[in-house]
Amino acid sequence: MRHGPNAATARAYSNIALIKYWGKRDSALNLPAVGSISITLDALYTDTRVTFVSGLEQDKIEIGGRTTDPARFTGFLDRIRQHADITARARVESWNNFPTGAGLASSASGFAALALAATQAAGLNLSPRELSILARQGSGSAARSIFGGYAEMHRGERDDGTDAFAEPLLDADAWPLDVVVAITATTSKSVNSTTGMQDLDQRSDYYDAWVGHAETDLAAMREAIEDRDFARLGALSEMSCLKLHGLMLSTRPGLIYWNAATVAAMHAVRQLRADGVGVYFTIDAGPQVKAVCQPADTDRVVAALEQVPGVLEARRSGLGPAAHRLD
Repeated sequence: MRHGPNAATARAYSNIALIKYWGKRDSALNLPAVGSISITLDALYTDTRVTFVSGLEQDKIEIGGRTTDPARFTGFLDRIRQHADITARARVESWNNFPTGAGLASSASGFAALALAATQAAGLNLSPRELSILARQGSGSAARSIFGGYAEMHRGERDDGTDAFAEPLLDADAWPLDVVVAITATTSKSVNSTTGMQDLDQRSDYYDAWVGHAETDLAAMREAIEDRDFARLGALSEMSCLKLHGLMLSTRPGLIYWNAATVAAMHAVRQLRADGVGVYFTIDAGPQVKAVCQPADTDRVVAALEQVPGVLEARRSGLGPAAHRLD
């Protein structure tokens, strides 16, 4: 397909947080209450094409071929229009190669791809840090999907959010790991992450403890990555996952994202580990289980998770690259 100078197509990859982010210190600017550390997945990605069209009355957004309400996206695109000093509305066409809104970080890859494609289509050439800050304003985890491999998102301290961005910790090929994604549902979550995070300081008695321990967990994970200590990375990841879901359970009303297959897959991972396989689970705000393992063990992990009742697919992934332009 031909593109004019007002169009661009980009691909960005989903990421999973090893040290989790949940809660915001400023909802308007989408500033996280805690930092996070993630790995980017090469098997889950979003492709997004943005075209700025003169005479279009409002932004037109299509996700997976279906038109969607532009409300969440117009404010994001307005920031780009203001920066580029243009007024044209945008036609956005986006495709995920995995279920959308189901706890697989489609908003992370989606807004990272949108940030890159839209800025390029508008004639801007932002640095990776600037793209990370922009992507964060669409989805907190999208700040990390600008980068490949291992990345850390900083919560920042400034009120304007200029120090709340992600940056790379380690390239994907510097320490290859695999992730087996046990997909247990393909429908959208009944409570999305933005809603689930609202007013946590008033809705959970555990929230202060969650925020208070974040820096300790982040420092421990940085050290595990620097030392290439897989057992420590896995144990920290599993701990952060369970702490996150403990916080969700404590929220009034309690958030229960797991289903029966989620719990069964968690037990399957722990049984594999008891049998000598190096594998650890992590779960974001949804029912999908991600099993982090070393490449030599991936086949065994896939085989075990495919046998779990209720697991629809066990998709294997390596660590992915940074967001990049396709055209």
